[in-house]
Amino acid sequence: MNELVMKFDVPSSLNASAPVETQGKSRDDVKLMVLKRSTGESEHTEFKQLSDFLNKGDVLVLNNSRTIPASLTGTQGNRKVTIRLSRKVTENSWDALLIGDIYKALEPIEFSGGVKAKIIGKGSEQPLVRLEFNVNGTGFYDFLYREGEPIRYEYIKTPWPLNCYQTVYGSVPGSVEMASAGRAFTWKLMHTLKEKGIKMVFLQLHTGLSYYGDDRWPTPKNHPEEYHVPKEAVQEIIQAKKNGKRVIAIGTTVVRALETVSAQYGELRPTRGVTNLYISKETPLKIVDGLVTGLHEPEASHLDLLSAFIAEEKLFHAYQGALLKNYKWHEFGDMNLIV
Repeated sequence: MNELVMKFDVPSSLNASAPVETQGKSRDDVKLMVLKRSTGESEHTEFKQLSDFLNKGDVLVLNNSRTIPASLTGTQGNRKVTIRLSRKVTENSWDALLIGDIYKALEPIEFSGGVKAKIIGKGSEQPLVRLEFNVNGTGFYDFLYREGEPIRYEYIKTPWPLNCYQTVYGSVPGSVEMASAGRAFTWKLMHTLKEKGIKMVFLQLHTGLSYYGDDRWPTPKNHPEEYHVPKEAVQEIIQAKKNGKRVIAIGTTVVRALETVSAQYGELRPTRGVTNLYISKETPLKIVDGLVTGLHEPEASHLDLLSAFIAEEKLFHAYQGALLKNYKWHEFGDMNLIV
């Protein structure tokens, strides 16, 4: 897959730097590329037409994890330190990325209101560190929502409010970055899907950092993420499978959660856990039949997961077509249905 990655060159003009709503449009007005797994043929439309490509009885599985304001700025001595939280480890410790001047491991990072964090060790992989805060529970989240901001990468110049980084159905706080495949859904579109007899169920997978900076991405096996697959979702998915209907994951996070449970137990069942499952073209997909995803930085782990659904050369050809048709990339960008 590395050869494919090297061939991708996404012009900076195609990096979506603003939510489509700022242009006076609806979230579901973004483009949709429909890619057929069997043939590699693609069709281009708008996301609001999603129901045209789904059948009665199909099940959409959505990640209702809600984005938290995971970027914090503190001081260590006379230096400013920006912290990007990556994942919650215990009630008062987090893996995090520190950005800024050189920091000292033994000196606490201070925030307003008497909140402090100290470095207590290495994170799950370099360059992450393990931070221990002197507050936890509701006290920590009060601090976080008071002082934190959404994580924002260099292609986004404007500090958009946290609500721009939420799906309309997000309800369980925990993701440090938006589960962006669901961003294009609107309540109107969800009503249209329901009217057609398409089922929608929810699970949670709290996303960690997707990028460390300086062309460094997480290594999936060192990038654990917490998930919860509830009973209601399991029942609907199993029934759809029995009826010969399709299970469509809204985002790669959903694929990882469902396939993790299936691989661990040999079947789908309600459970909670932590996953570091790495999905590639060698991974047999047991639960998920299709995928809605955005167009993201062409780094190996994302494309590797997509190659579990469709042959690499077909994927590459479709992505080249999306570039030619000026599809926008990243969390505010356009969408892709592989089915």
